[in-house]
Amino acid sequence: MADAQKILSVIMGGGRGTRLFPLTKERCKPAVPLAGKYRLVDIPISNCLNSGYNRIFLLTQFLTASLHRHIRQSYHFDPFSGGFVDILSAEQTEKSSAWYEGTADAVRRNLVHFNSHEHDLVLILSGDQLYRMDFAKIVAQHIASKADVTIAAVALPVSKVEGLGLMRVNDELTISEFVEKPKDPAIIRGLAMSPALESRLQTACDEPRCLASMGIYVFSRDVLARALDNTMKDFGKEVIPSLLGTAKLCSHVFEGYWEDIGTVKAFFDANLALAHPLPPFNFFDREAPIYTHARYLPASKINRCSIDHVVIGDGCIVTDSTLKRCVIGIRSILGENSHLEDVVMMGADYYEKDSELKAARESGVPGFGLGKNCLIKHAIIDKNARIGDSVVLTPEGKPDGDYPHDIVIRDGVLCVCKGAVIPSGFRL
Repeated sequence: MADAQKILSVIMGGGRGTRLFPLTKERCKPAVPLAGKYRLVDIPISNCLNSGYNRIFLLTQFLTASLHRHIRQSYHFDPFSGGFVDILSAEQTEKSSAWYEGTADAVRRNLVHFNSHEHDLVLILSGDQLYRMDFAKIVAQHIASKADVTIAAVALPVSKVEGLGLMRVNDELTISEFVEKPKDPAIIRGLAMSPALESRLQTACDEPRCLASMGIYVFSRDVLARALDNTMKDFGKEVIPSLLGTAKLCSHVFEGYWEDIGTVKAFFDANLALAHPLPPFNFFDREAPIYTHARYLPASKINRCSIDHVVIGDGCIVTDSTLKRCVIGIRSILGENSHLEDVVMMGADYYEKDSELKAARESGVPGFGLGKNCLIKHAIIDKNARIGDSVVLTPEGKPDGDYPHDIVIRDGVLCVCKGAVIPSGFRL
């Protein structure tokens, strides 16, 4: 097994997150709230800590304020462990005044910071995926196989690999071909797993499967430096294909739940899945907890409600309402006689004082949360939204696009933007 002190973890803080807009209108992807009380970045950080790797770099660039604040408030280490979560934002130097131009470029420009820490291996992770993984297993395989690069992969049916990097892997798990986001069905089917590899998987599938990259890489230190000694900008598109034939690339097949939170629909579906009786991702694993900001909020108050398959965060007040398949975030306030179905509500950053709430109402502005007699379906309500009484919101029968009062329909999901104010009586 590898010495944990010889491994650095690097989490990519995400690009502009255009496919996740409007949730990324005021924040980067890793800072998007998740499951009522977490943020997406808590997943890779928790996986690192639960794997025994506590030297973590987070590379950030776009709309970073809320992400930086969350990291600063959440992750503190004692002086004896040597652990840290260090934020490395894009910066101007004598050599470059440009921002990060891709995943590989971001890592390249921070090698000088990594090299000041003793390490043999670098674990590179995405900051916007939902999964639980013991990284010690992929590191152990990397060392045992004497690989230069090991890429974590998940087996997916050929009909569900759109937008992912695919690899051809021989029966000894070495990679002989890597294609970034192919669209040609013939190419995709040509990359299907061999019968021998299929037989090793614990689950069966009715159609051929490909091994898709999870965007998780283990690099040997010297190989990473050599691979980035150029102007290549992206790992999947350029760096990994360039190493074929010149370095030993291996695949680590992961068979657990993994979801790439790349679109509004993917985010919406992944959150609502957490309300299932047996959700695909388990937040209740005491052996591998998911860490986040300790907010010291009171327990939620649920008064005379009908609740069916609902996740409710801390510090909420819900009164005389009906909730079905919902995720309700921290500090959410729901007024009487409201009905929510298939709703992800992110809550609020703080409680309003009585004087603030009174002043808002006197000026005709609703308080944080949801008013009385509202009906909302198939929607995401972002943080600090103010929704008045008797509001009806549903995307049914409406095309994707922008609507009044900071409402956006994207991927068929109605999104109330962060800080939106929706007046009483509004219907969409």
